[in-house]
Parts: sequence; structure tokens; C-alpha cells
Amino acid sequence: MNRLLTLLDALRRTPAAPWLALALGALMPLGLAPLDWWPVSLLALGLFSELLRDQAPRRAALISYAFGVGLWGHGASWLLVSMHDYGGTSLPLSLVLLAIVALTMALFFLPAGWLFSRLRLQRLGWLALPALLVLGEWLRSWVLTGFPWLMLGYGFIDTPLAGWAPLAGIYGVSLGAGITAVALFAIWREGKRAWGAILALAVIWIGGGLLEPLRWTVIDRQEAVSVSLVQGNIPQESKWALEWRDKTVQIYRDLSEKEWGRDIVLWPEAAIPMFAHEAKDVLTELDHQALKHETAFVTGVPFATWNKEQTAVYFYNSIAALGDGFGLYHKQQLVPIGEYIPFEDWLRGTIPFFDLPMSSFTWGPRQQQPLLVKGRAMAPFICYEIAYPSLVQRLSAQTAFLATVSNDGWFGHSIGPDQHFQMVRMRARETGRYIIRSTNNGITAIIDDAGDVVAQAPRFQRTVLRGEIHPATGLTPWQRFGVPPVLLSCLLLVALGWRQGRQ
Repeated sequence: MNRLLTLLDALRRTPAAPWLALALGALMPLGLAPLDWWPVSLLALGLFSELLRDQAPRRAALISYAFGVGLWGHGASWLLVSMHDYGGTSLPLSLVLLAIVALTMALFFLPAGWLFSRLRLQRLGWLALPALLVLGEWLRSWVLTGFPWLMLGYGFIDTPLAGWAPLAGIYGVSLGAGITAVALFAIWREGKRAWGAILALAVIWIGGGLLEPLRWTVIDRQEAVSVSLVQGNIPQESKWALEWRDKTVQIYRDLSEKEWGRDIVLWPEAAIPMFAHEAKDVLTELDHQALKHETAFVTGVPFATWNKEQTAVYFYNSIAALGDGFGLYHKQQLVPIGEYIPFEDWLRGTIPFFDLPMSSFTWGPRQQQPLLVKGRAMAPFICYEIAYPSLVQRLSAQTAFLATVSNDGWFGHSIGPDQHFQMVRMRARETGRYIIRSTNNGITAIIDDAGDVVAQAPRFQRTVLRGEIHPATGLTPWQRFGVPPVLLSCLLLVALGWRQGRQ
């Protein structure tokens, strides 16, 4: 280990340091799904922290930026599938677009390196650097509508650190994991002198282990809600083809024929591939069928509405509850390019990827009521929305369970759907509630209040997943207080590091 530290001391003064940081960033996604090699992410982050030691502010910013480029270049590689395989974009141009995404998202890492050096945070770097990185995770969850992907803490959903999720959300888990990575290297470097780092590791891991079995919400185990999650496995290239509209609806109807009578039948995002007014007869028939069998039928279906003057039309990606259910929800967090085109006047029409079907949706209103199913309030989330910690924290309060519908067919067999599903599991852990998830081709699953998978359908098959969920009451600390306590803690850690640096 001493030889490794000596080598790092030598390398960080050479032009190779940013390139090494790039490689370390590219290792970070190995700690996330589907591999879940979280020790690799700890090692990579710890080595990155060593590269930042004794650097001038500009050079520290460059090294930090390179680390972010590596993380996003590898971690978001699933975008190639949607751009190249389904978006009609050539592979070279798809690689260029992926590089642009990585170079842009890495900008959130640049301030962390610069502040780490400029504020002389090295003395308590094992606290200050993870705090800066978590502040960066929070910023990229909302700046320019946000892209809350590749957060460090997701890889620790099956470790004792997940015990902190109901208290501090994914950001608290990321903070604990980041402190672990940097503190381990501080201990290796300083030995017993790093007594603070040793104490912090004990608190983080033993505390998380003690918190893990605690349940902050009350689950009614006596009331079982039967659910049927329908997975149509419609080919992505045919999803919006006109000749597949009726065929798609019939596939879902056939799969659901034996499910009426269950408490909830859930179809995935845009399972009905036409606007609700075009599918009026189909929806009316499904509504009657569900009412007849006392079933709450919930489906994804796009909506079109006009303004009072009938001069403008608004399109929404929506979920409707019918039968023994009631309510309509319009998606609040849209996917850039997939559901709306940023800088539309400039980009629309330049390449096929900027003209994807259904890429002109309108943002749903912030204040919307949960869906009612079988007399219970259910928080709905469409695809990408489940990745937003604060959105789920806000909408899940006063609901009995959560539902998310998605179509990850855009990403094929890549790592994207696995990363997405890992986020769903973390949302269940944060909120202490069951989540049902219905998708076009996977991952369709039932997740319990601890974030564990109760049942999961095979991927890329036309099937129905049956199971039971249990309603919850009460709120976790995360639901009550949200992100402010974590942000305040991070700012205090940075301030403490700055104070120690000045001394």
C-alpha cells in the first residue's frame, strides 16, 4: 500500500494525473447495477482523492473534471442504444453526442476540485471532499431540469449504508459512501493519527447496520392488495407504428383477460399507443370491465388537451386510473430529446434523433393529486421521474404505496435499465413503501418497503407478474424533512474543513 501511495505522489505532479482521473471515473459505474462491485467504486474514489492532494486550484479542477468525464462517458453509455439503434443516428455521431453529454455533465465536478484546493480542505479532506461531491449530485438533480443519474449511493442499496436512506435519502447514503472511500485512504496514509476517520467509519457502518432493520412506517400486513403487472414486450421499433396501434392494445387486453378481479391491474407507460380521445371506446370498455370485476385498472396513455380558444394543443405523458380507481396524472419531469427538445428551434430536424415520435410533450403541473385505487392513495411516477429523489419524497407523502410505469425498451440490453431499477429500489427504501413497477419489456417487479425485490418478471418476455403488496402509513424522516438537512450537513463539513485548513 505504501508503494501505491508513493506512486500516486509521483503521478499527481505529472501530465498523467488527469488521464488517471479519467480512468478512475470510468471505473465508478462498476459499483452500480448490474455488477454492483461497490468496493471498486470505493477504491476509485479513494485514489481520486489522493490525486487532488497538494494541487493548485486550476489543476485540481481539471483533475476533478476529468474524473466526471470518465464517470459519465462509461456510466451513460446506454444512451448509445437509444441514439444509434432506435434513434436513427450513425454510430460515429452517436459517440460524439455521448461525448457531449459526458463533457457537459462533468462540469458539475469541476467546482469540487477547485474548492477543495482553493479552500485548503485537504486536512479534513475525508469529510470535505465527499460533501462537495454530494452537493454536486444535488445540483445535477435539478439544474436545467436535472439528470439525477449515477449517484454513488445507489451501489450501496444492499449494504449497511442503506440503513441511512430513510433518514437522509440517497444523498445521505452517497455521503456515507464517499466518506468511507476517502477516509480509508486517510487511515492508510496517516495510521492512528487519523483517529477521526476511524471513528467516522465506525459511526457510518455500525450506525447504518443498526438502522437497517428499523422501519419508520407502519405496514399493514393484514391487508393484502393483489396486483397484476402486465408486460407486453412490444418491439421498440414498432411502438408508435400506426399499424401496431390496435395490435398493441389487443396484446395487453389478451394478457389481462384472466387478471380482472385482482385489486390492481397495471399496464406500463404509454401501453395504449394513441391519445386518450382516440382510444375513447377502448378506455370505456376497459373501464366497464374493471368496474364489473371491482378492479382498479391503471394504465399509461398520452393525453391531448386544447386551450379555451382552441388555438393551441398540449400533449401529456399520463397515467389514468379507471374501474375501481380514479384520477389522472400528467408527467412532471420530461426526458430531454425523448419527450421534449431543448432549443427546439435549432435542433428539430437536424438529425433523426431530434425527431423521435412523441417528443413534443408538455410538462405536467407541479400540484397534482395522487391516484385513488381501491380506496387507497397511490403515488404515480412515469419512467424517468422515479430517478428524482425530491420529487418522489414530495409526492409519496400521505400515500399507501407507489407505482411507476416505464418503457426501457429504448435501451435494449444495456446497463441503463439495471441502473434505473436500482433507483426504484432506493425510492422504496427512502419512503418505507411498497412500489409496483410495470414496464414494456423489463424490469417489471414488486419491491417491498425495505427496497428488496419481492417478485420480478423475466425480461424481454410477454407476461404478467402477479403478487401482493401491503399499504403503509406514516412518514420516514426523509419524507418529512427532505434534502435540506443533508445539504446543511455538507455545508457544515466544508466549513469545518476550511476552518482546519486556515489553522
